[in-house]
Amino acid sequence: MPLRILDEAEFWKHQEEEHTVVIRELVNNLETSYVEALKEWEKVLSETHQRVLRFIETVIRSGYVITPELYQDVLRLVKFCLDQSEQFIEICRQIRDQSEALKDHLTAKVVMNHIIRESEYFIGIAQTILYQN
Repeated sequence: MPLRILDEAEFWKHQEEEHTVVIRELVNNLETSYVEALKEWEKVLSETHQRVLRFIETVIRSGYVITPELYQDVLRLVKFCLDQSEQFIEICRQIRDQSEALKDHLTAKVVMNHIIRESEYFIGIAQTILYQN
């Protein structure tokens, strides 16, 4: 179970990291403040992605023997990832709703909604995992 949880977190953190680039590339006249915020988010999400990968390596190297301490660490990491995704959704909503560059950019709004839904999907997975424990 912990490896499956970590696989989900790894996939979705990588997705969110890529989404920061998609937004910046799609909206070429995006306000500088949002561009800078997305670059910072890209960095933070990359760091989280790497952290999840280290946990995956730990589980594999342990021969899939999960100590209670490691299991609790995995659950804390999943909670961290969930909270981070909620914050990422907030910046995406802010960009979608307040950016002048997106005001008349229907495609960008559709993409932003898709990105938000994908992060919400991960949150649903993470909540299910956390509430089962």
